[in-house]
Amino acid sequence: NILQRFLYFLSLFLLFPCQGQSSTTGVVERSTCGPCDERLFCNCSSRNYTYIPTVEIVDVLTLDLSSNSITTVAEDDLRDYEHLQTLDLHSNKIQSIHDRSFSHQLLALDLSNNQLDVLSPAWFSKLQSLQHLSLLGNGYRTLGPEGTFPLFRSLNSLRTLRFGNPGLEEVRRGDLVGVRQLNELEVYGNNLKRYDPGSLGDIWPLGVVTLHLRGPFQDDPALVSSIFRDVANPETSLVVADVLLTGKLSTGPFAVTNQQRTRSIMLRNSTLTDEAIVYLLKVIDAYRFTSFLPVAFLLKYLRKISLINCTVFVMPCLTSTLLINLEHLDLSGNLLSDLTLTESLCHGKGYLKKLRVLNVSDNALKSLSLISQLVFRLDKLVHLDISQNAYTSMPPACSWPPTLTHLNLSWAKLRRVTPCLPQSLEVLDLGHNDLTFFHSVSLRALRELHLSGNKLMQLPPGWLLPSLEILLIQSNSLNMFGPLDLLHYRRLRELQVGWNRFVCSCEFVSFIVKMWGEAAESSVELVDRPETYLCDSPLPLQGQRLDKVQLSALECHPVLLVSTLCGFTLVSGILVGIVLWKLHAMWYLKMMWAWLKAKRNSRRQKRWNADPLCYDAFVSYSEHDEGWVEEFLVPELENSQPPLSLCLHKRDFLPGHWIVDNIINAMERSRRTLFVLSESFVHSEWCRYELDFSHFRLFDGNTDAAILVLLEPISKDNVPKRFCKLRKLMSSRTYLEWPTEEERRNEFWSNLRLAVRGDDTG
Repeated sequence: NILQRFLYFLSLFLLFPCQGQSSTTGVVERSTCGPCDERLFCNCSSRNYTYIPTVEIVDVLTLDLSSNSITTVAEDDLRDYEHLQTLDLHSNKIQSIHDRSFSHQLLALDLSNNQLDVLSPAWFSKLQSLQHLSLLGNGYRTLGPEGTFPLFRSLNSLRTLRFGNPGLEEVRRGDLVGVRQLNELEVYGNNLKRYDPGSLGDIWPLGVVTLHLRGPFQDDPALVSSIFRDVANPETSLVVADVLLTGKLSTGPFAVTNQQRTRSIMLRNSTLTDEAIVYLLKVIDAYRFTSFLPVAFLLKYLRKISLINCTVFVMPCLTSTLLINLEHLDLSGNLLSDLTLTESLCHGKGYLKKLRVLNVSDNALKSLSLISQLVFRLDKLVHLDISQNAYTSMPPACSWPPTLTHLNLSWAKLRRVTPCLPQSLEVLDLGHNDLTFFHSVSLRALRELHLSGNKLMQLPPGWLLPSLEILLIQSNSLNMFGPLDLLHYRRLRELQVGWNRFVCSCEFVSFIVKMWGEAAESSVELVDRPETYLCDSPLPLQGQRLDKVQLSALECHPVLLVSTLCGFTLVSGILVGIVLWKLHAMWYLKMMWAWLKAKRNSRRQKRWNADPLCYDAFVSYSEHDEGWVEEFLVPELENSQPPLSLCLHKRDFLPGHWIVDNIINAMERSRRTLFVLSESFVHSEWCRYELDFSHFRLFDGNTDAAILVLLEPISKDNVPKRFCKLRKLMSSRTYLEWPTEEERRNEFWSNLRLAVRGDDTG
C-alpha cells in the first residue's frame, strides 16, 4: 500500500506539474469545487478535473464528478467526505482505484463509462450499505479475477446492479454471491460467449431484468435460453434490448419465458422481421387469448366482425377456421402486415367460405399479388377494400375470385395500372394514387370508376370502358376535354371533373357552359358544383370560376381578327405612305440627315480652325448659266475693290469627295450663298440640292445667307412647294434682277457687291 501511494503521488507530479501544485514547494494543492446547494449537493461535473477536488463544506451528501478527466481514485481523495452518500464518477478516465478509497456510508456509486480493465472485490469491502451500483461501459472481461473472492460478496444491501460492456465475455457461477436483495438487474452482454447456468439464478425473484444480448441471440440461442431460465418467473418484468430477431431460431429462447410463466416481456430498441413476429407470438403462446378458443362454440354463429383501430396485428388461422358463417370482416385501421394477413387468411386455403365483404384498409400491406392469392379461394367474396396500404406497384397478372365486383385500391402509391385488375369488377376506386395515365386496361363490366386525386392529364379512353356510367376524376392535371372525348363513352351519365387545371379556351368554356345548360346536347351530366371548376390559365383568368368567364372576340376568333387587323394595317400603311409622299416627308428626313452630318463636320472644323469662313459667297448656278457666271459675275466681284472671293463648284470643289459634302462644306465656309435663278436652275438636279441645303440654312435662322439673282423672269410658283421658307423669302424680300438694258447694269453690280459684303439688307 505504501508503494502504491508513492507511485500515485509520483504520477501526479510527473503528469500534472502545472495543475494544483506550487512551483516552489512541490506540494499538491487540490482544487475546490463549489458552491453546493442547500440539499448538500455539489455539482462538479464537466470541469476537466484530473483528480478529485475538495469542496467548501464537509457535510456534503451528493457529489457529482461525472464527465471529467479523473484517472485515479487514491486512498485519501474521499477522506474529507465523511457523510457522502451518493458518488457519481461516470464518464471519466479512471484506470485505478485504491482498495480503501470508498467509505462505508455510500448508498449509490456510479463508475460507468471509465477505463477499468479489472474489477477488485476490495473496492466494495466496506460498502455494506451500498444500494445502487453501476459498472457499465468499462473494459473488464470478467466480474473480478478468477480464484479471488466474489466481487459483490460484501454488498448485502444492494438493490440495483448494472454491469457489462462490449468486451464482457464471461459470467461465471458465483459471480453474484452475496447479492441477496436485488430488485433491478441490467446486464450488457452483446458479445457474451460464456454463461454458467445458475449464475443469475440465486438472486431471484427480481423486479426488473434488462438484458442486452444482441450477439448471443444470433450466434448462441442456447446461451440466451440459459439466462432466461435463471431470470424468468411470474414476478419479474423482462426487458430485452438491442436485439435483432429474424426468424424461428432467434425467437426460440422466448419459449423459456412461456414455461416460466413470465407475465411481462418488453422489447426495447429492437428489430423484428414479420416472420420473427409470427414465430414470437407462437413461442410465447400469445394466441391463447386472441384466438378466442375459450368461446369457440360461439364463433360459428357470427356473421359480422368489426375490429377497427384496435392495434390488431394478426387473427390466428385457428380462429378463422371457426368462423364458418362469417359474411363481413372489417379489420381496418390495424397493424396487419403481409405475413400476419397470410396467417389470418390461413395461407389462402379459403376457410372463410361465406365471406362476402373483406376490409383490411389502413394497415401495413405491401404486396398486391399476395392479397389476390389469399382471397382467390373465397368463392363468395364480392367487396374487397385494401385501400390506405403501402402498395407501390401492380403486377402484370393476378388471380381473383370471379365473384369480386367491388375493389377499393385508393390512397396507395400506385403509379400505373395493369391487367392485374379483375375483369369482373363493376366498381373500382383508384383515387389518390400517383397514376399518370389509364389506357392499358379494358374493364368491360365496369360501371363506376373513381380516379380523383391522381396526376392524370386526360380522360381514360371510353372504348376501354363500354359499360361505364359514373366517372370521378377530380383533382388531377386535366387541362381540357371536349365532345370527342365523351363520344366513346356509350353509357356515361355522370361525370365529376372539378378541381383540375383547366385551360379556359373559348371552345372549352363554351362546351362546359352548354353541359350545364338546360338544353344540353350531351347525355353526360356534370354533377359536381360549378365552383369546383376554376381556370388555371391563361394568367389573367387564373382562379376565376369557369361559368363566370367572359372571353372577348379577340380571344375566341384570333385568326379573323388578325387577318382584319393586318388588312387594316396594310391599307393604313399605304395611306400614310401617300400622305408622307405628298408632304415630302422622305425629302425632309434625307435633308435633315445630311444637314446634321454637315453640322457635326462643321463643329469639328471649327474646333481646329480659328476662322472657318474662306469665301464671301458660294455661287449656285446651272451649267446652262455657266457662261454668264464666268463672263460677268466672277470678274465683276472678284476684281472689285476690295475684291470678293467666290466659291465655284467647277473651280473650288475638292476632287474625290462626295458632291453633297462639297456643297455643304462650300456653304458652311461661305458668308453668303448666291443663287443665280433661271428656268434651267429650277430643273437642274444639283442646283436643287444646293437650294435644299440653303433651305435648311434658312431654318437655322440665317435669313441673310441667301442672295437671289434672277437672270430671267421666274415665278415663285416654279420653286418646289417643299421649299416653304424660300418661297416665303421670295415673297417677303426683294431680289436682284439682271437688267437687259446696258445702262442699268452698273447699278446692278453695285447692289450685288453691297449684298455680298452685307452692307445692305437688300
